[in-house]
Amino acid sequence: MMISSSTFVSFVITLGFLSNMADSLQFNLESGGVGKCIMEDVRGDSMSVGKYHIVNPNEGHPLPETHNLTVKVTSPTGASYHLAEHVSSGQFSFHAMEAGDFWTCFLVVDHNPKITLTIDFEWRTGVAAKDWSSIAKKGTVDSMETELKKLQEVITSIHEEMFYLRDREKEMQELNIGTNSTIGWLSFLSLCVSLGVAGLQFWHLKTFFQKKKLI
Repeated sequence: MMISSSTFVSFVITLGFLSNMADSLQFNLESGGVGKCIMEDVRGDSMSVGKYHIVNPNEGHPLPETHNLTVKVTSPTGASYHLAEHVSSGQFSFHAMEAGDFWTCFLVVDHNPKITLTIDFEWRTGVAAKDWSSIAKKGTVDSMETELKKLQEVITSIHEEMFYLRDREKEMQELNIGTNSTIGWLSFLSLCVSLGVAGLQFWHLKTFFQKKKLI
């Protein structure tokens, strides 16, 4: 199978992007606060996996039982895809049936005195969400065939992403056209109202001056 240089470059760039997506994110949260939400634009009909845990500042010692999280994953329409309460770690996986901005929200259970916890979070979607080592083991294939399968999945993902972005661009264009049309009608209506008010004022002043016999 021959691979063009442009396809290979796209493959390398995409793999680098996917590698960055797989990197974990760390952030601090204070107990009893408003929490923190992380957004990910997920394409419809795609896999999404995530895992999280509270970083233990004292290795070799267990976390206090009071160090807990509440974690919730919601879809663009508000549907709940994952909910875990009073946990120190966890993971989720789901098949997104809708496209858009998915949110993962973290909240540290209230504690007295207040504490600050460090959260480690990893969220992968699309091709990056697949367990390629497991696929290679189950299929008893060698590393080269696994890489070719991965390449095929990446190319397919790029192709689907292009169509997805084109649809989003079309939606934005239709929204802009509708907004411009609405603004145009409002401007015309505002002009008509202004002219009407100006006419009424002119008529009122003319009548007033006529009554006073000034004109």
